Amino acid sequence: MNKYELMFIIDPTLDDAKKDAAIENVKSVIAEAGEVTSTDVLGMKKLAYPILKKTEGYYVVMQFTAKPELPKELARRIRISDDYLRHIIINKD
Repeated sequence: MNKYELMFIIDPTLDDAKKDAAIENVKSVIAEAGEVTSTDVLGMKKLAYPILKKTEGYYVVMQFTAKPELPKELARRIRISDDYLRHIIINKD
């Protein structure tokens, strides 16, 4: 099992329930083949540059352990959803 860090930005126009659902969706994908060790919700922050004409985003950082195949699947699922503006997965090992 490798250690990873995931940072993603959720669309700020979503209501709080949908933001929580987006976070839980990521956690459930990770739980299929790994374990979330910590979740840090940073909240609304100004973006460095506009993304889809939005200047703010809802930031979340997660630490997790998983098998090497999981980050590719996780990135695929995040990419196909309109709830997320950007994401990055870093291998910490």
